[in-house]
Amino acid sequence: MDFVMKQALGGATKDMGKMLGGEEEKDPDAAKKEEERQEALRQQEDERKNKHIKMEAEREKVRQTIRDKYGLKKKEEKEAEEKAALEQACEGSLTRQKKAIPAGCGDDGEGEEESILDTVLKFLPGSLLDMFKK
Repeated sequence: MDFVMKQALGGATKDMGKMLGGEEEKDPDAAKKEEERQEALRQQEDERKNKHIKMEAEREKVRQTIRDKYGLKKKEEKEAEEKAALEQACEGSLTRQKKAIPAGCGDDGEGEEESILDTVLKFLPGSLLDMFKK
């Protein structure tokens, strides 16, 4: 019977003490290995950050050459100029600045409709033109 129990448990008899709450075997170099692993991770992270910084600097250089070539401004510069212009326009005002109405919107269209109607009347035959005039 002992033979059968030993076969069933196999090599687990060594681990029985650990399972019951006993001391685990500690690797004497485990702390050193963990420290080396942490250092390697930190080093990889630093390399990745440096690579990212270098790539971003190269991209910014390319962006600047394009801005210079086409006379574009940086987004921050454009926003700063717009903000300064807005502050100058609203200096003495207690209310916010009204938005400008784009051309072609609102009441401006009535004059154009009359000119279009006149243009159409010019191309109508005489009999139809008399009907519109009445």
